[in-house]
Amino acid sequence: MPLTTWVTLAAIALYLWTSYMVAFARARYKVKAPSMEGPPEFLVRYRVQMNTLEQLPVLLAPMWTCAFALGDRWAAAGGLAWCVGRLVYALAYYRDPAKRGPGFSIAFVASAALMVGTAVGLVTR
Repeated sequence: MPLTTWVTLAAIALYLWTSYMVAFARARYKVKAPSMEGPPEFLVRYRVQMNTLEQLPVLLAPMWTCAFALGDRWAAAGGLAWCVGRLVYALAYYRDPAKRGPGFSIAFVASAALMVGTAVGLVTR
């Protein structure tokens, strides 16, 4: 499952980037650990990181089950769509939290498609 493995690495890299954005904001806005309180510019970066962390299991489990049930290419395509959605989500949230919806929707649909793909793969075996 090389493609699914590459997409897994991409998803983790995306999460690490959101973590870096929090660390950068923490330094820039002088939010000392362990505090989670700070200006909105810090808080939006923290929420993006935490929401991405919350969504990783919703990606990884369906993507890997889809890879085994339906195939590597289908799973990787769904996972890549999720990564694109999360990137769109993050960049939009950083600009204006009210505009995060399209990125969230892309990632949500990608995760749902991976679950459907798993079911299709299992039924058609």
